[in-house]
Amino acid sequence: MTTLATLTRSLFADLGVPPDVLENGALVVRSPVDGSVIAQVATISAEGATDAIDTAAVAARAWRDVPAPGRGELVRLLGEELRASREQLGRLVSIEAGKSPSEGLGEVQEMIDICDFAVGLSRQLHGLTIATERPGHRMMETWHPLGVVGIISAFNFPVAVWAWNAALALVCGNAIVWKPSEKTPLTAIAAHAVLDRALVRFRQGGGAAPEGLSHLLIGDRSVGEVLVAHPKVPLVSATGSTSMGRIVGQKLAGRFARAILELGGNNAAIVSGAADLDLALRGVAFAAMGTAGQRCTTLRRLFVHTSVYDAFLTRLKSAYASVSVGNPLDGHLVGPLIDGGAFERMQAALDAARAEGGRVQGGERVTVDGCEGGYYVRPALVEMAAQRGPVLEETFAPILYVMAYDELDEAITLQNAVAQGLSSAIFTLDLREAETFVSHSGSDCGIANVNIGTSGAEIGGAFGGEKETGGGRESGSDSWRGYMRRATNTINYSTALPLAQGVSFDVG
Repeated sequence: MTTLATLTRSLFADLGVPPDVLENGALVVRSPVDGSVIAQVATISAEGATDAIDTAAVAARAWRDVPAPGRGELVRLLGEELRASREQLGRLVSIEAGKSPSEGLGEVQEMIDICDFAVGLSRQLHGLTIATERPGHRMMETWHPLGVVGIISAFNFPVAVWAWNAALALVCGNAIVWKPSEKTPLTAIAAHAVLDRALVRFRQGGGAAPEGLSHLLIGDRSVGEVLVAHPKVPLVSATGSTSMGRIVGQKLAGRFARAILELGGNNAAIVSGAADLDLALRGVAFAAMGTAGQRCTTLRRLFVHTSVYDAFLTRLKSAYASVSVGNPLDGHLVGPLIDGGAFERMQAALDAARAEGGRVQGGERVTVDGCEGGYYVRPALVEMAAQRGPVLEETFAPILYVMAYDELDEAITLQNAVAQGLSSAIFTLDLREAETFVSHSGSDCGIANVNIGTSGAEIGGAFGGEKETGGGRESGSDSWRGYMRRATNTINYSTALPLAQGVSFDVG
């Protein structure tokens, strides 16, 4: 039987990465699939991280001189290399993060999609020409690269979030320094190797990409602290828990650096009395159980109208009881939690729910043959009389709290009554309900959907949330502006020197 360690080595060879990077390092890497050790990789010291950032700062000054469409060519080549490596990289995501093959491939496809988006963007970076009150003058805004962009990513999307940031940062003229999760360094090594291949092709084609344009920092929290504290990093995009974001945000604010924070999401959906219940069932099931409840957009709270509560809950309970839980590499829909700590936090939340009177279905550990070291659980459905206790907290596991409601205003108020504001959804065929939900008096989240679940966002839209989710925006729409600095320019092409607001200052 082929072990996951052997399979990982084979995938690295297929990706053109020397397998010796998997050996003799200080960081032990385990697959959540079976708990086995699949690699031991080298880490970087705090001093090494500082040197890497200094090198990136030099590279950034050269890269900003390359015209934006030229920078887009590098990202185009990155997209080509990702297409060529999609199967291998997707499989590696499944092994290291515990995702199903479909989700692993989907994550790589997301990387490809953002590259396509960024290539087009490289010819559309633009400012405004603004009307001026002064004759013979022109006022405009221009956008310029920031310098070095730091990227801190989480285990649940180990490579897609890096690509969201890297593709935009590169076409905007920045160098990048990436600190991945210690739980998923292998996918980071592989993805960075794919970028290295694109850089080789770019230079062979005459592109002027400086050495040190991109760096990968594998290490513990101290390495991330260097990235956050370094004065040559004007922007850090950090994905992770709200507690992590609070620390990162305050440290960046202390030196007046920028932050793009993608943090917690205690996401909710509403199933209206006017919902298509077949559609709602499919949407709720994937949003709540997909990726074993370990997406930042996972559905964690569900408000169901009293008129359809019993009928819908009967069907939802059946889906929860029958969904396949097991080795994701064999095609099961629900794979493992990332580690034992996640399992313990899930059990603690379920115990707290029971203490509040919650009725719990599922949540128990599932034994999977050949994967006894993995932490597999049956997704938990918890009926609650009220939104209190653990319902108000995000638990990164497949727990869905279900509550009944009578009036839409009540459901929207309950949905908004948590600290986070990432993703939300309503299932309804009532136009008034749908429009109310997406209006200013509806959902307070950065993502508000109608008749689709809370997860599975496309790259064309800006991704991010409000309140303790951090307020950052990544990926599509005009998120690129976060990776650049704006300058307002006034150009006088006349012989006069009028001052704004009619001010007079005549010295001669």
